[in-house]
Amino acid sequence: MNDQLLVQRTGSILELTLNRPDKKNALTLAMYQQLSEALLEADSDPQVRVIMLTGAGDCFSAGNDILDFIAALDRPDAVQAPLKFLQTITTVSKPVIAVVPGVAVGIGTTMLLHCDLVIASDQAHFQLPFVRLGLVPEGGASLLLPQLVGHRKAFELVVMGEAFNASLAADLGVVNRVVEHGKLMDVARAQAEKLAALAPDAVRQSKAMLRRGQQEQLQQVLVAEIEQFAARLKSPEAMEALQAFTEKRAADFSRF
Repeated sequence: MNDQLLVQRTGSILELTLNRPDKKNALTLAMYQQLSEALLEADSDPQVRVIMLTGAGDCFSAGNDILDFIAALDRPDAVQAPLKFLQTITTVSKPVIAVVPGVAVGIGTTMLLHCDLVIASDQAHFQLPFVRLGLVPEGGASLLLPQLVGHRKAFELVVMGEAFNASLAADLGVVNRVVEHGKLMDVARAQAEKLAALAPDAVRQSKAMLRRGQQEQLQQVLVAEIEQFAARLKSPEAMEALQAFTEKRAADFSRF
C-alpha cells in the first residue's frame, strides 16, 4: 500500500487509516482500489479477527476527491473502483469498526452504514451533500437510510444535505457511540479487543445472519445507485456544481 492508506496489524486487529490529512482524507479512485484489496486480504487472513477503519488527523473522510473524479469523467471504468469498494465492505465476513475523528462527508458517511460498529468523536460532523452537488445518493444510502430513520428524515439528510453533529448521528443510529475526542482511539481499540476475544466463527455467522435478509437487494441498489451517480456526474447541474466547487463559489441552479 502506498502512504495514502496505512495498514497496521496489532495482534488480531487490523487498522486501515485513510492518510490524506491535507485533503481531509478525500478518496481518490486509487484509494478505493487499495481499500478493496486491503479489506479482502484482511478477510482471508486467519490472523485477523477485527478490521478498524479510520482517518488520519482530525478527519474521517471528506468524501470523493472531486478533482480526481472530474479528471476521470471520460473513463468508462471510473465508477468501478468505488463500486468494488462498496461491494467489498458490504460483504466482508469479519466485523468492521469505523472510528470517526472528525468530518465525514458523502461516502465518508454512507460507508458507515455498512460498518458493524461506529465510534465517533464528539467533534465529528456528518453531511450528505449529494443534491447540493447536482448528484444522487450512493453507498446504499437510498435503501438503508429510510430503513434507519424513515423517509422524511432520510429526505432531509440527503436532499437538504445539511451537516449534523455526532450527537444527532447517534440519535439517528448512524453511530453507536460518541466519546471525548482525546479518548477516541483508546475506546475504539478497547472495543476492538473485546470483539476480537469473542468466538470468531460465531461473530462472523451472526454478522452474516443479521445482513442476510437484504443482502441481495443491497447489492442491486449499489449498482443502480452508482450507475445513476455516474450519469449525474455528466449532467449540466453537476457540471455547474463542480465548477462552482473548484471556483470556491456557491452553485447557481437558477437556469435549470
